[in-house]
Amino acid sequence: MAGGSAGGAGGADSGAGAASGAGPGAGAPTTRRQLILAVPALLIGVLSALVLFALDELSELLEHGIWSSLPAAVGLDPSSGWFIFAVLSLTGLAIGLVVRFVPGHGGRDSAATDLISAPQPLKALPSLALVAVLGLAGGVSLGPESPIIAINSGLFVAIMARFLPKVPPQLTVMLAAAGTVGALFGTPVAAALILTGVVAALPTGGELWDRLFLPLVAAGAGSLTMTLLAHPTFELGLPVYDTVAPIDILSAAGIASVAALAGIGCILLFRMLHPLFHRIGNPVLYITLGGMVLGVLGAIGGPLTLFKGLAQMAELLETRSAYGTGQVLLIIAVKLVALAVAAAAGFRGGHIFPAVFIGVAAGILANLVLPGVPLTLCVAAGVLGLVLAISRDGWIALFLAVIVTGSIALLPLMCLAVLPAWLLVSKAPPMIIAPPPPPLASAPAAP
Repeated sequence: MAGGSAGGAGGADSGAGAASGAGPGAGAPTTRRQLILAVPALLIGVLSALVLFALDELSELLEHGIWSSLPAAVGLDPSSGWFIFAVLSLTGLAIGLVVRFVPGHGGRDSAATDLISAPQPLKALPSLALVAVLGLAGGVSLGPESPIIAINSGLFVAIMARFLPKVPPQLTVMLAAAGTVGALFGTPVAAALILTGVVAALPTGGELWDRLFLPLVAAGAGSLTMTLLAHPTFELGLPVYDTVAPIDILSAAGIASVAALAGIGCILLFRMLHPLFHRIGNPVLYITLGGMVLGVLGAIGGPLTLFKGLAQMAELLETRSAYGTGQVLLIIAVKLVALAVAAAAGFRGGHIFPAVFIGVAAGILANLVLPGVPLTLCVAAGVLGLVLAISRDGWIALFLAVIVTGSIALLPLMCLAVLPAWLLVSKAPPMIIAPPPPPLASAPAAP
C-alpha cells in the first residue's frame, strides 16, 4: 500500500528473490554465500537504524522549536485552533515549495508507492528527507516508515554499487527495508512478518528460513541498534488479558470488523481526494491547500489528532476518563479524514502509525459503548481492524494488535477476529492511487 503499507511489498518480489541468494528455480543458497553476505547485512541494519534515529532526532528538535519554544517566546497557546491552523498551513507551504523547487522534488509521491519498492535516485533523497522532517515536525498525520525506508534503500543501493557492485541492488533494498522496519518497531519480528508473505510466494529454492536469513540479520541489527539508542516501544501498559471468555471471540470479531470498515472509509476518501488535489497541478498550491485543510481538522480535533500518533495514543489512553463517547468519536473521525487528506495532498509519509492511533481510539470507543468487554481486548481488536484495512497485511495487523496491548493471550482471539475483517478488506481497494512502481528486478544497479 502506498506510503505505509506493510503489504506493499508486491513490487519487491524480485528483491526478495535476490535476498535469498537464489534465482527462480535455483537451489538453496549456500552457507558460504549466507555467511559472506551476513557482513553487509549487519552493517546495513545498523546504519539503517542510525539514519532513522538521526531523522527522528532532527524532526523532534524542530517539533520542539515549533510547538514549544516559539509559542512560549511570543506568548501563544500551541493548543489553540488558530496556532494549529497556522503551523499546518505553513508546513504545507514549506513542503510544497520543496516539492516544486528543490532538486529531487521530495522523491516519489507516497500515495503512489509501496512500502518496499524500487530504489529512488540518490539525488531525490535529500529533498525526501527534508519533506519528511517538515511533515513529522509540523504535525502532519503521517508516519516516518515510508520515507525512511525509501531513503535507506536508495542510499545503500548507491553505496553498495560503489563499493560492492556484485551485491544485487534487489538484495540491498530488502536488507535496508528489513533493517529499517526492525528499527522502527524495536523488533526484527515485524520485518520477518512483512517479508514472509513475499518471500514464501517466490519460486526460489531453499527453505523459507534460508530465504529470510539475511533480511533477519539486517532486521536484528537495526532493532538492537535502535533499542540501544532510543528504546522504541508500542506497548501501552494496558491491563494484562489472561482469561478468555467465549463471548470475547464475537466481541473481538465485531470490533475488528467495524474498525476495518472505518479504515475502508478512509481509503475511499483518500482515493476520491487525491485526483482533486493533484488536478490543481502546482504542488505549492495543492500541498498548501492540504495543509490548510489539516489545520482546520487539527483545530477541530485538538492536539491529540496531530502528528504520527505514537505519543498521542498513549496520552489518549491515560486521559480516556476525561472523554465521552462523542468526543472519542470526533477524534476518530478527524484523524481518519486527516490521514486521507495528508496522503492525498502530496505529503510524504506512511500510514501505519496513524492507523495504530485510530485503532487505539476505536478500542477506547468500543469499551465506552460496551463497558463489559475488557479494554485490552477492545484496543487489540480496534488496532487489528484499522491496520488491516490501511495496510492490507494481516501479519503486521496481528503483530501490532498484540504488541500494543502486551498480552500474548490475545493472539488466538485475534487470529479468529481477523477472518471476518479480512473478508471485508479483501473486497475494498488498497490505499494506493496507482499501480506499484516497476519491480525491483528492473531497478538499475546505481542511481
